[in-house]
Amino acid sequence: MEEVNTDQAPEPVGMYPHAKRVGNLLFLSGVGPRKPGTNKIPGVELDEDGTIVSYDIEEQCHSVFENVKIVLEKAGAQWQDLVDVTVFLTNMKDDFDTYNKIYARYFRRARPTRTTVEVSALPTPIAIELKCIALLED
Repeated sequence: MEEVNTDQAPEPVGMYPHAKRVGNLLFLSGVGPRKPGTNKIPGVELDEDGTIVSYDIEEQCHSVFENVKIVLEKAGAQWQDLVDVTVFLTNMKDDFDTYNKIYARYFRRARPTRTTVEVSALPTPIAIELKCIALLED
């Protein structure tokens, strides 16, 4: 087993690697839209208590997909190597259609299996997180 970490992706919010390679499989930890090197979340406005006032799911989608790409490339993988994606949304009713349209642009050629679920919260004030598995060529 080999751990994969990079300072070009957002720092994990716990004691875990960005990804772990096991044989020819690459398991990515949950990846959110935070900007690498900061805790800035694209399109999110917080009040003084850290509560979300507003957010832009489109900005977060583009950012989370970019962060996944960064981790994949650090591990020697490519977008088309993804075989399974689990997507966590905090507001399925309001955000699914926008997310689904953006997802279709990014995954036009690479068509991994996908599960999308709604969760009541994520560890930081984000609206989307991806959990991915990729198949690596030896």
